[in-house]
Amino acid sequence: MSCLVRPVILSGGSGTRLWPVSRKHYPKQFAPLLGNESLFTETLKRVGDRAQFAAPLVVGNVDHRFLMLDCLEQLGIKDAIIFLEPLGRNTAAAALIAAIAEEKTAKKGGKKVLHLVMPSDHVIADKAAFLRALDTARPAAEEGKLVLFGITPSRPDTGFGYILCSDKTAHAGVNKIEKFCEKPAENVAKELIDKGAVWNSGIFFYDPAVLLKEAERLMPDDLALCRKALDKAQNDFTGIKLSETLYAKLGNQPFDRAIMEKTDKGAAVACDMGWSDLGSWEALWQIEKKDDQKNAVIGPVVLRNTEGCYIRSYGPTVATMGVSDLAIVAMKDAVLIAPRAYSQEVRELADDVSNTKKSLALDHPRVMRPWGSYEGIALGEQFQVKHIIVAPKRSLSLQMHHHRAEHWIVVAGTAEVQCGDTKKTVLPNESVYIPIGAKHRLRNPGDVDLQLIEVQSGDYLGEDDIVRFEDAYGRVGK
Repeated sequence: MSCLVRPVILSGGSGTRLWPVSRKHYPKQFAPLLGNESLFTETLKRVGDRAQFAAPLVVGNVDHRFLMLDCLEQLGIKDAIIFLEPLGRNTAAAALIAAIAEEKTAKKGGKKVLHLVMPSDHVIADKAAFLRALDTARPAAEEGKLVLFGITPSRPDTGFGYILCSDKTAHAGVNKIEKFCEKPAENVAKELIDKGAVWNSGIFFYDPAVLLKEAERLMPDDLALCRKALDKAQNDFTGIKLSETLYAKLGNQPFDRAIMEKTDKGAAVACDMGWSDLGSWEALWQIEKKDDQKNAVIGPVVLRNTEGCYIRSYGPTVATMGVSDLAIVAMKDAVLIAPRAYSQEVRELADDVSNTKKSLALDHPRVMRPWGSYEGIALGEQFQVKHIIVAPKRSLSLQMHHHRAEHWIVVAGTAEVQCGDTKKTVLPNESVYIPIGAKHRLRNPGDVDLQLIEVQSGDYLGEDDIVRFEDAYGRVGK
């Protein structure tokens, strides 16, 4: 059998065009935008067959490490290799880090593998077609080609990159790349489609040793910096943290422009696998099920004389009348209303919102933590109320607060509470009081989520009023 394929999963994006659902601390790859599972989880499941695929290698933002670990844990993946970027440096740097790591493994006697580089925030509806394309591309990748997955276009979309291939074949079903065209005008997109162009999916398949040779020729300075950043990396239980000082010096280059547009080893396999980069609300409208008036509706929505809209609500009922072709997304703390045709410009709008209230661009209403999550319910003068969820077998740090007391009311599950020198079990409809200055810890010993209502009171209620003494997640002193 041919060598295994290692999935290299890129998870450094912020997805700002899908604001207000996607935010810096909770980007779109971790949101269940289609169904009940996150895009990151779906990506992992797509390459879960260990007869064909080696352990996944994930390159993601250090701020999202616990989100990544949660997804991996839910799927029972214990051997993933995780590289944590201190800041985003686009896909070329991530691919180089993965290739250098593979080179180090090979020198220690590791088996040869091919790299399948995939963004974690895309959707592929037809897994069988994806695997067939992989099989078609494998011989070319084994022979030293850098193979890109090209998507058969369904429309002249101006939000995608296009690839024209020559008649020369790199292998059966795989053609040499002739030209790249990034996000053309609609008339140009139509001309490209007429000439047989395909969309650039951002999925690449190659021998990592070949990539390193090309990088040595095409981007030697960045390659050298990546090697040094990896040499200076620090390993802990969450992953391998790359050197921030060195990583910051890297160019911010996508893999396409840094390598694929310059190499003579580029090739593409054309496929139709129900792919979308989910890069905008328009893209989501394109693939969602629609009613007779072409509305895609998710959540509590009431429609009257409404046509061609994408409407998603995470709580408040959205009622529309006499409107068409809008994207309406309602969160607890923010609402987006825009023509669907403006979907590509939501990134700029999110920047405007950030200038007004930065937290709306950074934080999701439901704040994720390594032990679970919390969501604000009420905030007033010297008090606030939160809904806290602690995942099974997880615990918060042993901590204390200088400025606030806390009252916990358990509403579901079982809590194990340590306060001072005492430890007690708290059941639903029971409560416990944590005085100012008391060392305390909350743990969920059960097999279902622990849910509680926390009432904080004091003269300062900021998240930085936490002194940690013990922590399972490496946060002591922060």
